[in-house]
Amino acid sequence: MTSRRPYLIRALYDWVLDNDLTPHLLVAADADGVDVPRQFVTEDGKITVNISPGAVRGLALENELISFSARFSGQSYNVSLPPGAVLALYARENGEGMLFGEVEAAPTPPDDGPGSGTDADTHEEGSDTKSKHPHLKVVK
Repeated sequence: MTSRRPYLIRALYDWVLDNDLTPHLLVAADADGVDVPRQFVTEDGKITVNISPGAVRGLALENELISFSARFSGQSYNVSLPPGAVLALYARENGEGMLFGEVEAAPTPPDDGPGSGTDADTHEEGSDTKSKHPHLKVVK
């Protein structure tokens, strides 16, 4: 399955804007594929970015990459980052939003070798193959 994080990012972004608030991203700047202005990264390796329509140009919240142009201390910068590097999306005014937690690794392409694919992962009634259990995570 594809990651749910990019879908949640888009939904939260719309929700924050619909409530006339200012969406901010908290990003793990040291994660693979993150291109942000390094002089604004905190000591703990994070950067917070205002992604409201008035603050960025060309915002693209895609499944594989989030990209936009923004100004940092008056200088324009093209920012790009994988959705897995987003640690949180929240409204500046009240902190409402969602904390995603740890960095999510980029999905690995499926292995087309022998024994891979959905056939090995299915459970048919009467077979000895055990079904996979869902992996749930507590979201606070």
